[in-house]
Amino acid sequence: MRDKSHQMTVVFAAATYIASETFWRPLADIYRTRTGWLIKYDLAGVKPDDIEIFVRGSEITVRGFRRDWKLEEGWTHYSMEISYNRFERTIELPCVLDGAEVEVECREGILLVRLTCQGEQR
Repeated sequence: MRDKSHQMTVVFAAATYIASETFWRPLADIYRTRTGWLIKYDLAGVKPDDIEIFVRGSEITVRGFRRDWKLEEGWTHYSMEISYNRFERTIELPCVLDGAEVEVECREGILLVRLTCQGEQR
């Protein structure tokens, strides 16, 4: 994995699921490229250190945690619509991703994951 700005964990294995927890599901755009795939995840406010990426078979799973922070001491919330807890998103692609080259970049609240896929198209 080449990472231009931060070190993130990329695991080529099964992603475990904790059934008792509630997750939010980030939005994603998926692009087919000449050499593989580009997936853009909407992860505004998520620190790169709080993101994990798992690749297994034809699936890629991105999961992590968005943490809340106070703007100023003594403030209390009036209304909260942003999810501050665990997130997880699994996407199945029409190729085998085992051994794919994974390049990760964070830019302006968007996580970019580039995959160079060696497997056959389905």
